Amino acid sequence: MFDFAAKSVVVTGGTSGIGHAIASAFSKAGAKVVAAGLPSGGDSIPNVEMEIVDVADGEAIARLFEKIPEVHVLVNAAGIIRREEEYGMDVFAHVLDVNLSGVMRACMAARSKLAASKGSIVNIASMLSFFGGARAPAYSASKGGVAQLTRSLAVAWAADGIRVNAVAPGWIATPLTSALQNDAMRSDQLLARTPLGRWGVPSDIAGPVLFLCSEAASFITGAIVTV
Repeated sequence: MFDFAAKSVVVTGGTSGIGHAIASAFSKAGAKVVAAGLPSGGDSIPNVEMEIVDVADGEAIARLFEKIPEVHVLVNAAGIIRREEEYGMDVFAHVLDVNLSGVMRACMAARSKLAASKGSIVNIASMLSFFGGARAPAYSASKGGVAQLTRSLAVAWAADGIRVNAVAPGWIATPLTSALQNDAMRSDQLLARTPLGRWGVPSDIAGPVLFLCSEAASFITGAIVTV
């Protein structure tokens, strides 16, 4: 549906889950893709360069973008969740460092190259950006922060020609949600309040991301698209 030939795309969290599906979709659309993240043991993606990078490591993020000549698209999909453990302050701080500060690190490291290409950023927020998660206070807070960071950077960087949007997934079947998928009662409760009555799959998120980075969305910035 979209043509990203001659475009350079970086996907953090691109080695697994939603990020992996997004990296694959951009590759199929003709882009040169770097999937940056932690080792996952998952499938490699044809024509996608894999880079082992921790978004909590600012120096590693800086080195990643220094060696990429051009960046037309940045997708921030790296994220962790620790559920009840997040009530411990050390865990709370670590989740925010990865999920929220990690997004800011990547955005800042890519900014000059995105400005040169008049490029686009898509951050992966969450439906928990909008309502509370009793079992995951840090994850929920971090994803609320991602939504507000998206809006703030959209305003701040519009003059550079950089568009900044986010996608907020609902319940997607990934390793991050495997415990919920395997709990039949909890899964039924979640699907009961999901309009289409099924778990989403990572490729359900890739289409909206490609749209937001395409010319079809050239006047969209600061949007949080729920999926």
